[in-house]
Amino acid sequence: MVHFDLVIIGTGSGNSIPGPEFDHWNIAIVEDGLFGGTCLNVGCIPTKMYVHPAELADAARHGRALGIDAQLNSVDWPGIRDRIFARIDAIEAGGRKYREGPQCPNITVFAGRGRFTGHKALHVDLHDGGTAEVTAGRFVLAAGSHAVVPDIPGLVAGPDRAGMATFHTSDTIMRLEALPASIVILGGGYIAAEFAHVFSSFGVHVTQIARGKRLLKSQDADVSAQFTKEASARYTVLFETTVASVADSANGVDIEVHGPLGPHTLRAEVLLVATGRRPNGAGLDVELTGVGLDGHDRVVVDGFQRTAADGIYALGDISSHFQLKHVANHEAKVVRHNLLHPEAPISSDHRFVPAAVFTDPQIASVGITEAHAVRAGIPHAVKVQKYADIAAGWAREDSGHFLKVLADPATGLLLGAHVIGPEAATVIQPLIQAMHFGQSAHDVAKNQYWIHPALSELVENALLGLPEPRPGG
Repeated sequence: MVHFDLVIIGTGSGNSIPGPEFDHWNIAIVEDGLFGGTCLNVGCIPTKMYVHPAELADAARHGRALGIDAQLNSVDWPGIRDRIFARIDAIEAGGRKYREGPQCPNITVFAGRGRFTGHKALHVDLHDGGTAEVTAGRFVLAAGSHAVVPDIPGLVAGPDRAGMATFHTSDTIMRLEALPASIVILGGGYIAAEFAHVFSSFGVHVTQIARGKRLLKSQDADVSAQFTKEASARYTVLFETTVASVADSANGVDIEVHGPLGPHTLRAEVLLVATGRRPNGAGLDVELTGVGLDGHDRVVVDGFQRTAADGIYALGDISSHFQLKHVANHEAKVVRHNLLHPEAPISSDHRFVPAAVFTDPQIASVGITEAHAVRAGIPHAVKVQKYADIAAGWAREDSGHFLKVLADPATGLLLGAHVIGPEAATVIQPLIQAMHFGQSAHDVAKNQYWIHPALSELVENALLGLPEPRPGG
């Protein structure tokens, strides 16, 4: 049994913790998968490296309203894939080599799956066939999440898949050998939306299956409705539909579905299961070290990222319902400080967490939705600003896209912002800044220049459209 000052489980944002200030600590890093975690290997980075070529491939569709008659001649899927993963795999290998090399003499890397066997005691099944027993005074749980595979006949996750249907999750879909002619995507959330956009842009026949009546239902209701309308016009979306069974066929996969049209069978070359991700807390047997889990297998932490067990912290997808890389990075900084300064801990700031969906149209959001404000009885003023009503929107002949802002009528402070349209993830940033720094809507709009004609005028006009604050009103 080897004892360490600190054990970090997971090499996503957790790998950013050890720096020069920890050189006198004896540290172990345990990683069961690829170095760099979900974001680098199977999440935000490679998906966005597909999204940009998809935008270029889809440009012809957007050109028609502007008098441009263009067409997509071909898509070199193997070339796109290999360009992306040549870079990703090199970064992954470089990160592992660095932590295992002479540059990090105080760090020991255990490549394998760890499970707690007792209080601050970890058993690791090493990939080389051996085992290790590890203890430490402090642990950081940063083991991320895994793709959810629903309990449907024919679908089984993991290695024991004899007789089961062939399917992909976001972990594997980007490494397909060839671009399929058709794909069925199961799920109505952001992962499904982004891959539907990519494959549809590349000329693949896409069918998306959603249990509900609309897509991206966690978004603002008006944003969700607009996206549902546009997605349904681009590719086939089956609403209020469930999958009864899945089986391999001669040319791909047969999916038996039940929906408004009754039971019928869909056939496609490829099935992508994109029904969300679940935290990896339960897989670590964290209860055996005194750490609690909630009903979603999330490790329970306080505002300082501390678990119920003294000296054990958690961050990122394993403990956060946000499941966003920028949140995990923020929490890693908090954990790093609190490891070094437990007598003066700092807390994470989760007040205004933004998120984006990189589909077409692009979507971004921060703060509360209008529906939440109504349900919670929160006083609010709302302004919806259309892209079509600013010069940059006119130039694009934009139709249907908008920014919605919510503000406190008494103070003018922003409560939320929701964008659907071109460059939404960039357009929303001034609003995120205003919320974090306590700037009122009219101060932001009036006390700076706004470049004309740029998409940022969408923000300016939306804020000017809010009523002046009414203190005490």
